[in-house]
Amino acid sequence: MRNIRKTPVFLLRTQNSLLNILIITAVCLGGCTHQPSHEQLEVWRKEAIARNAEIMANNTKSSQQREWNLVIQGETKTNKTVTLNWQQLQSLATTHLQTTDANYILQPDQVFDFRGLPVSTLLQQLGYQPDVTEVTFMAYNSYQVTVNLQDLLKYPIILAIANNGKPISRNQGGPIYLVFPHSQYPYLKQQYPESFWVFYVSNILVGTEPIRLRVGKRQLHLADLEKLPQITITENVGYRSGWPSGKVKLHGVRVRDILAANTLSGKIIVQGKTALSQNNINSVTLASADIKNCDILLATKWGDNKQPIPARMGGPLTLAFGSDCQAQTNDLRWVNFVEELVIKL
Repeated sequence: MRNIRKTPVFLLRTQNSLLNILIITAVCLGGCTHQPSHEQLEVWRKEAIARNAEIMANNTKSSQQREWNLVIQGETKTNKTVTLNWQQLQSLATTHLQTTDANYILQPDQVFDFRGLPVSTLLQQLGYQPDVTEVTFMAYNSYQVTVNLQDLLKYPIILAIANNGKPISRNQGGPIYLVFPHSQYPYLKQQYPESFWVFYVSNILVGTEPIRLRVGKRQLHLADLEKLPQITITENVGYRSGWPSGKVKLHGVRVRDILAANTLSGKIIVQGKTALSQNNINSVTLASADIKNCDILLATKWGDNKQPIPARMGGPLTLAFGSDCQAQTNDLRWVNFVEELVIKL
């Protein structure tokens, strides 16, 4: 799924509904006994538009400051999760980068003044394990890209929170927007085109995390999963990016065997890493009968050589469906970065 720069439909609907309410309130404030003139209606309309814009701006600013965090995980020096809140990001985002915006197609040569936090600064402060070669950036909507570690250390690639002195709105990729220095280093355009400029960045993965799966009150690791019966399925994968085309071998353990080993049963909600995948509307729910009868797999390895699944492919743990129950599972989403199986009795 590519980042799409346009005003979200729900935002337009909210704005239009609020505008109508404000106009109706203004018109009927005096009891609706007289029909207002066209001039008066136009005055009220402009006042309503101005008030609506003020409310939306305040709500956006409040939401950004109250809710938006940046979570950094993976193979850092301490292997611990670090969460930066909006106030911390504001204080750290002091670097300016003048560059074109690869997603601004109306005037592709226009140079913007982005303000943000260099990714290299984060990496230097948090450290990284010696074998790390890649860093994966994830958006709130689960979109992801992976960037070479040495490029992040060499070039001024930033997590921008402001553009030309103003906060970056959601429909423009904010509040955190991954920006590359295309004007300073034009040759980066080929390696990191517009698809790498991630909107609404929420998570950063340094290298690939070890497997940690919450099941009920327990936390399982790779060693726990490898004690269970292992199976292999060969399927056309349903993940968004990073996988080869055609049929791929996936190796791992059935969800039903995980539940049985932990004396659990019931339908399951599969939750990934990003907030959107943990939302009840977007999360994947597995029915008890499908868990019992189908090859629903948590994959830990892939390919003929049983390689670990790296972060650039959504690893280390992914949800996959065998074709034995295709009719039942065809509409279910293949989940990457699986972190928890929530039991619903």
